[in-house]
Amino acid sequence: MNKRGNTLFLSEVAIFSALAYLLDFLSGLLSLKIWPQGGSISIAMVPIFLMAYRWGIKGGLLTGFILGVLQFILGFAQIYTIIQGIIDYFIAFTTVGLAGVVAGQIKQAYEKGNKREWIIYVVLGAFIGSLFRYLSHVIAGAIFFGEYAPKGQPVIVYSLLYNGTYMLPSFIISAIIVILVISAVPKRMLIRI
Repeated sequence: MNKRGNTLFLSEVAIFSALAYLLDFLSGLLSLKIWPQGGSISIAMVPIFLMAYRWGIKGGLLTGFILGVLQFILGFAQIYTIIQGIIDYFIAFTTVGLAGVVAGQIKQAYEKGNKREWIIYVVLGAFIGSLFRYLSHVIAGAIFFGEYAPKGQPVIVYSLLYNGTYMLPSFIISAIIVILVISAVPKRMLIRI
C-alpha cells in the first residue's frame, strides 16, 4: 500500500471507530438499563463490518480494537476487573473485525452484480464477527458475572442467555443496516481490498 493508501486507510479507521463509539454510546443511553451487568442492543458493529468489507480483516480488526480502546479509556465501559475489561472490550470488539474474512467474496459478487450472493456473504461475515464478540462476552460473563445467575442455573447457561438477549438483535439489525448501506453506495466506493 502506498503512502496515500495508508493515509486513507488510517483516516477511515479513525472515522469509523469514532462513529462506532458514538453509535454504541447512544444505544447505551437508549437501552433503559435492561441489562444490569452491561450490554445493549447496538448498531456499533455496523462501522466495523463496513471497514472489514472495505479493507479486509486488518481494517475490521483495527477498527474494532480502537472502538474497544475508546470505550475502555473514555469511561463508557462497565469494567469490574482489568481482565474482564480486556475480554469484554478489547477482545470482543476486535473480533468483530473477523467479518473481513469474506471481504474478497463480497467484492467479487458485488462486481459481478450478483446481489443475492454478496448479501449472503455480508450476513455470513456479520454472523462470524458477531459470533466471536458473543463468545467473548459469554466467557467474560461466565467467569466474572456468575454470581448473578439464578439459583440452580449453570453459570454458562446464564451467560449464554444473558448475552444472547442483546447480541442476537444487534447482529440482525446490524446485518440489515450494512446490506442497506452497501446497496446505496456507489460501486467504486465500496471495497478497496
